[in-house]
Amino acid sequence: MSDRINLDLPRYDQSTYWGRAKHFFTVTNPLNVLASESELDRAKDIYLRYKNGENIPGVSEDELWRAKNLYDSAFHPDTGEKMLLIGRMSAQVPMNMTITGCMMTFYKSTPAVFFWQWVNQSFNAIVNYTNRSGSTPITLEESGVSYALATSGAVLTALGLNSMAKKAPPLVGRLVPFAAVAAANCINIPLMRRRELKQGISLTDKDGGRIGQSAIAAQKAIAQVTFSRIGMAVPSMVLTPVLMNALEKRGFLRRFPWANAPIQTLFCGLCLTFATPMCCALFSQRAAIAVDQLEPELQEEINKMKNPPKVVYYNKGL
Repeated sequence: MSDRINLDLPRYDQSTYWGRAKHFFTVTNPLNVLASESELDRAKDIYLRYKNGENIPGVSEDELWRAKNLYDSAFHPDTGEKMLLIGRMSAQVPMNMTITGCMMTFYKSTPAVFFWQWVNQSFNAIVNYTNRSGSTPITLEESGVSYALATSGAVLTALGLNSMAKKAPPLVGRLVPFAAVAAANCINIPLMRRRELKQGISLTDKDGGRIGQSAIAAQKAIAQVTFSRIGMAVPSMVLTPVLMNALEKRGFLRRFPWANAPIQTLFCGLCLTFATPMCCALFSQRAAIAVDQLEPELQEEINKMKNPPKVVYYNKGL
């Protein structure tokens, strides 16, 4: 390869939706979970050697990107440590399809509602911890408070709506798990990132130079992430109840009661395979905000700079 590839940037154009979608299809590819330890170590070796300026004979451009994708899927971007398997982005689809399928199947019993909502929030806590920032890590206190409140919010929402839905059509009851997950996301994400809401999120210029911290940008970032997370759940947790309600009306589930959980789990997996990367791509990872939308004191500080920018950038998170 005559021209060196910048592995610090995604392979696909991030200014377009489909470029971002292609990037997240590689990041969330569940097949990466199957990579062996030796494959991951080889990918790390190729990626780091090339990034440090070495030319690696016999490695094509596609193989280089494959190594980067495997490295990104398994190693923490800040610390370089190998991440816990179930906390990796590539494990999102298989883990979420199993948990979601069970939440959708066992939504009537109070103990089952409590157990599966607890499992879901425990999994979310593991993902948040595994993907924590190396520069501004989430403390155990922040994780604990967020976990407890999100779990409580999800369980109370599910049990409350289940009680209200007893006299409603069956489809309404099947939609209760989605309402509980949406409520938990609205609690969990702002709590996990409340330090950013207080202290602000880091802003940079177009070249990556640090400019300051903005709580307004943090609010926008957290709102976008919350919307994306809820959007990921919509296809599996809204379309699955519609499908199962139709099968129930046709008597299919009475004839084949054993098929209830497998159908819901597999259909959730199909939905999540596409919904996860496509909802991650809704908003640019490197988001932009106009300077005149920031805090007045920050605007004043930026406008005192030589050639002050009109637009600044921040990492919105996932």
